[in-house]
Amino acid sequence: MGKSKYTFGIFIGRFQPMHNAHLAVILEGLDMVNHLIILLGGARAARSSKNPFTTEERRKMITESLIEAGVDKKRFTILEVQDYYYNEQKWLAEVQAQVMTITKGNQDIALLGYKKDNSSYYLMSFPEWTFVPTKVEHELDATRVRHLYFEENENGEYVNQNGLFALEEIETLVPAPVSKFLNDFMHTDTNDWSDTYRNLLQEAKFISAYKKEQEAYPWPIIFVTVDPVVIRSGHILLVKRGGNPGKGSYALPGGFLNPTEWIIDATIRELQEETKIKILPGILQESVQETRVFESPNRSQRGRTITHATLFDLGGGQLPAVSGGDDAAEAFWMPINEVLAHPEKFYEDHWHIIYSFIMRF
Repeated sequence: MGKSKYTFGIFIGRFQPMHNAHLAVILEGLDMVNHLIILLGGARAARSSKNPFTTEERRKMITESLIEAGVDKKRFTILEVQDYYYNEQKWLAEVQAQVMTITKGNQDIALLGYKKDNSSYYLMSFPEWTFVPTKVEHELDATRVRHLYFEENENGEYVNQNGLFALEEIETLVPAPVSKFLNDFMHTDTNDWSDTYRNLLQEAKFISAYKKEQEAYPWPIIFVTVDPVVIRSGHILLVKRGGNPGKGSYALPGGFLNPTEWIIDATIRELQEETKIKILPGILQESVQETRVFESPNRSQRGRTITHATLFDLGGGQLPAVSGGDDAAEAFWMPINEVLAHPEKFYEDHWHIIYSFIMRF
């Protein structure tokens, strides 16, 4: 039998967005702990139809939902933790550091949660805390809410297959403050929210159509891509994506491997097509430092995508002229310190790929 009361509790989630099951687990947790620490995963990530809301927007939804439920603001703290796709120890250390700012070394801590699938592996990654499984039984998840939120028929109406307006169904799945936020985000010009929603809607439609095409194949499709990481004089060569998914976000100038290409040939081809960099292929090959495979199963919304990223070190000197080509809206050099400071500007896991190369020493 577990303790009746812990000093601190921890609940980790992405809350994209918060829904009624999240609220039920939090309220259950507050009955078991004196103070609950809510950690928002995926902090400082670029908006996408999978992660549409910023840390501050999620913080607002959670705070207002708890206050409406009668919870004293002094009984919970909402913190954030950034993802590190290819550095698990870095993520664990950041979680520990964030928790320490509140607990000050006190180890009377309950880790709250439920093991729903492989994404819940982290619950066993903190042996210093007592794992307390939730008694809340539900089948609700944020993926379902997002699907409703970005569902649109051919008439431009947000109606599900049962004939209900999506927002009306969402109202039954999320706390009232979250429902209000989602409605405002969809329809309000304040802070350019409605424009942001429309952009996310277009991305969601693109992803849906992309996956629909794959359903015709008798087996799951695995995509293979290449991504050049080009460094010169403390700068990294980037592009701004010209289309969905990730329209407008920063990315490495890569693309899909052609059936007859070697990896390095495809990498150099994509680099030249997307940036128009005037460096001969032979010279680029001589500047190759290493190639790594990045294969996080959920790294791309389009489907299972494995990329081969190659580091090119062009040494010092003036930055070669570049310009956007193919499906890149523009190409540009960015100082490494600025890249590392702005993960929220980057497409999918491209910031994490860069981070993995830059922080290898």
